[in-house]
Amino acid sequence: MATKIKNRALTAAELDGFAAELDAVRARTTARLGQSDANYIRRIVKAVRYTEIAGRALLFAGAFVPAILVPAWIVGTLLLALSKILENMELGHNVIHGQYDWMGDPHLNGKTYEWDIAGTSDNWRHTHNFQHHTYTNVRGMDDDIGYGLLRIFPEQRWKPFYLAQPIIAVVFAVLFEWGVAIQNLKLGRWWAGKTSKAKMREMFRPAGRKMLRQILKDYVAFPLLAGPFFLPVLLGNVAANVLRNLWTYIIIFCGHFTADAETFPKESIRNESRGHWYVRQLRGSSNLSGGKLLNVMSGNLSHQIEHHFYPDIPANRYAAMAVEVKEICARYGQHYNTGSLPKQFGQVIWRILRHAFPSRPRKARAPLLQAQSS
Repeated sequence: MATKIKNRALTAAELDGFAAELDAVRARTTARLGQSDANYIRRIVKAVRYTEIAGRALLFAGAFVPAILVPAWIVGTLLLALSKILENMELGHNVIHGQYDWMGDPHLNGKTYEWDIAGTSDNWRHTHNFQHHTYTNVRGMDDDIGYGLLRIFPEQRWKPFYLAQPIIAVVFAVLFEWGVAIQNLKLGRWWAGKTSKAKMREMFRPAGRKMLRQILKDYVAFPLLAGPFFLPVLLGNVAANVLRNLWTYIIIFCGHFTADAETFPKESIRNESRGHWYVRQLRGSSNLSGGKLLNVMSGNLSHQIEHHFYPDIPANRYAAMAVEVKEICARYGQHYNTGSLPKQFGQVIWRILRHAFPSRPRKARAPLLQAQSS
């Protein structure tokens, strides 16, 4: 078993060197982007399309041919779920980050791509691409810390409400796309009277349109095409969306809320240097080990550290970049947090259960910047 590296504080000069080496990894990778990357993402587009067609076809076949109803429903639902997972994770999330803008393909443009979930890509570009990736794990600035529902870290102020979070966490996982859809609305401010009804209506309008479109597509239009066999097709669509939501929740939570993940106070980003930013991203992120299949199914968020370092680099490049990144982190005395999916998710579950109850903030860890002697 590899020995865990204990983070040490870096001097200003070391932070500059750390940043320079990581920037060089980006530059070398960017220089190599080309046809193989374009071919890869277009294969993913085809995989999304054909698994959806096959899944929906089997749901209809099972509905119209009672003899194969159960096996066709199971396989059809799984294929539809696979299509939705690939579209959400490896296609939509990565395209919206602008990873393939260099191709000039209007269908893969990060500013205009609209994905197959209840939330709008415009809201995601703000809450995720800007807010989360800029202020990763900064308390009071990154809304992804607990999503306003969960107390994941002991530094979050405890409230009696959190006693229910083991149940809330399960409900949130099942309905994850809907939580993402309303995240940007900040409903807590509206309930507290800090946002007017008129402003909330204005903010909700595009979100409501997208939600309605998804409901009509998956829960009305496709089931209605099955006529009297409406129910099996409807249930297949519901199950596929739930499976996608659960998988997305697991991957995202494993990338941010494991035992070694840290949060930071607002003052930590004051006059933040490039190297300081890299260290914060590193200490707030967690990777998953598991191989190529896990990489694709997770949208390569199995390399969450590399994604936080290089969010606009095509994610299929992360596995190769990780070899260099891990070596650089080791040389600078920084822990590179990685582990199997069961191990990392087990830590997430422990956090959810433990911090539902009052707990003290943990002992201070190594500062991001070593104090300079006078």
